[in-house]
Amino acid sequence: MIINTALILCAGFGKRLNPLTLKMPKPLLIVNDITLLENTINLVIKLGIKKIKLNTYYLEEQIKDFVKKKKFEIEIEIISDGEKILDTGGGIFNMIQSSNDEDFIIFNPDTIWSLNYLKAINEMEDFYFSKGMENILLVVEKNLSFDKNFKGDFSLTKNLLQKESINNYIYTGCQIINKKRFALIKNKSFSVMEIWNNLISEKKLFGFESKDKFLHITNLEVYNNLLKNN
Repeated sequence: MIINTALILCAGFGKRLNPLTLKMPKPLLIVNDITLLENTINLVIKLGIKKIKLNTYYLEEQIKDFVKKKKFEIEIEIISDGEKILDTGGGIFNMIQSSNDEDFIIFNPDTIWSLNYLKAINEMEDFYFSKGMENILLVVEKNLSFDKNFKGDFSLTKNLLQKESINNYIYTGCQIINKKRFALIKNKSFSVMEIWNNLISEKKLFGFESKDKFLHITNLEVYNNLLKNN
């Protein structure tokens, strides 16, 4: 089994990057002479994915114009959150409703996705299908993070994610999820963490460890420091 469709989350306000994001959506910020969005799309293409769906809300016309002008060598469908922002879970659900696919790989573009991630992501996909999973997150030990203020999101034991008093693993912004996990959600706008918490209670939230350095645009200070160091 393979994944045909990637989802890229592009609807957020990016408030922690004000004033830069008052006039520009976060996915269009530039690091290493390339926008965060284009960098993410390039990784998706290298993964051999056939189609991208990306969602928009805040300053959405800028993202639409950017994608149109770039003419990427992959099919990209832009789906608006609508009249109000749907949060991460609602945005994902809104994108996948029209798809016949069952499994999707999802990216947050505020991680700087180097091609070094290809190996880990491909291995994560193989692991996901071989074990018949419904959700798996690419995680990294927090000591590999450029931003040293991360407290950690999860603990990881034999590929099982939990939340403990001390959590040494950070979610990188890449996950694979099956459509069925959205069946019990009643709200239109919700965080994907709602699904993760349900899976944790079922002992079914899985993680796959990346060994690559984690560069993530957390806030304005981190962004400026990244520009100085890259």
